[in-house]
Amino acid sequence: MVDLGFVGPSRPAQDYRFVKVTDGDTPTIEMSIRMVSIDTPESQLGGSPPTAQATLDRARTRLSDGTYDALPEDLREHLIARLTPDAAQRHLTAGKLAAEAHRSMVSTRLTRRDGSQRKMAVIATGELVERNGRLLAYTAPWFTGSDADPLPPRDHPDRRTFNLDMVALGWAATFVIYPSIPRASDLNLLIDEAGTAWREQRGAWHQFGSDLLLGYEYRACLKLGDRTLDDPADAIAAAYQRVCVDLRTLTEVGLFGYHQVPPAQRLWIWATDLEQARKDLPLT
Repeated sequence: MVDLGFVGPSRPAQDYRFVKVTDGDTPTIEMSIRMVSIDTPESQLGGSPPTAQATLDRARTRLSDGTYDALPEDLREHLIARLTPDAAQRHLTAGKLAAEAHRSMVSTRLTRRDGSQRKMAVIATGELVERNGRLLAYTAPWFTGSDADPLPPRDHPDRRTFNLDMVALGWAATFVIYPSIPRASDLNLLIDEAGTAWREQRGAWHQFGSDLLLGYEYRACLKLGDRTLDDPADAIAAAYQRVCVDLRTLTEVGLFGYHQVPPAQRLWIWATDLEQARKDLPLT
């Protein structure tokens, strides 16, 4: 049972006009949303699979030839093992399938029994808008509360967020970032669902294997493999900007120790937020 004794700032749910789904963790309403606490594989970032693979191959070479010896050896070995010749193809394909799973889920759960379309509930939390301009939020079906569309009980499956169910289906990894931390009960449910999806090899793990690059690993490796490399230290700094905390012990494992922690038990803190996080959370 994880209880950090801290709940980030939250706001009441609002109803928005649903437009479309553009990615596994990005539905579009009046503005794009970055679904908090989860991370799906990318579906387009890095270019076509051959182009992205060339970038990943450069990252692998640099991790092997001493260019990035400033990174701990165990992290380099962890990444090298995952930078397979088909790493980009598997990752980008997984991203497209995650988007399809998300799209199907939204279509099904926003459709009422009579065929009419309900709105999407958007619950903004923590840091309101991320650096790419997307609203940071949880999403779920919106129930009007009327006799024709009653709000289900809190623990009813229809009340689950799309964030949680993407993790439960195995198409998203947990990606909890301070200060957007769910309340203790929701955090533990997320961790449990992620653990079950991993053990049962659901979704992406079933189709693409346990060595599939997670979204944040893929993005980091693209930065490490960028064609233009003026200073390896700058590339490392761009790729690793979040400190990882092991939720099992609330121990900081630093910028480069995340691979030592099971994916479901990772809490992330921007390095620039670390001082404040140490005041807010019982970290060791």
